[in-house]
Amino acid sequence: MNNEQVEIKMTTAPQQLVKVALEALNQTYTPYSHFPVGAALLTDNDTIFKGVNIENVSFGLTNCAERTAIFSAIAAGYKRFKGLVIAGRTDEPIAPCGACRQVMVEFFEPDMPIWLINDAGKEIKTTIAALMPGSFNALK
Repeated sequence: MNNEQVEIKMTTAPQQLVKVALEALNQTYTPYSHFPVGAALLTDNDTIFKGVNIENVSFGLTNCAERTAIFSAIAAGYKRFKGLVIAGRTDEPIAPCGACRQVMVEFFEPDMPIWLINDAGKEIKTTIAALMPGSFNALK
C-alpha cells in the first residue's frame, strides 16, 4: 500500500487518509444496495490500508469497508493503529455499523481518532470509546 508518512492532526482528518477513503468509494462491490463505503486505516508505522464494502446476494455475507481495511492490515501483520477515515456518498458523515464497532473495540485503542466523512467535505471526529460505550471486551 502507501508507505508515505502522514501527520495526524487532532482536529481534522489527515488529507491522505481522506483521499484514500474517497477513492475507495469507486472500488466497492455494491450491486444490491448501491451504497458504497470506503475506509482508510493508518497503522503505527504510517502504512495505509484501504477498505471497501463488498456485498453478496446473501446480505449476511457482506463485508463492510471498515472491517475489510482492519482485516487486511491484520493479515499483513499489523496490530497497532493510529487513525481511521470512513467515507460515504451520504448527506451527512457516515457512521460504522455495530459489527464494525465491535471489531474496532478489539483492535483500536479507545481514544484512537476516527473520522466519519461524506463526499461533500463534512466530517465528524470521534473515537471508538465514544461510538461504543460499554462495549463488550471482557476477555481482554
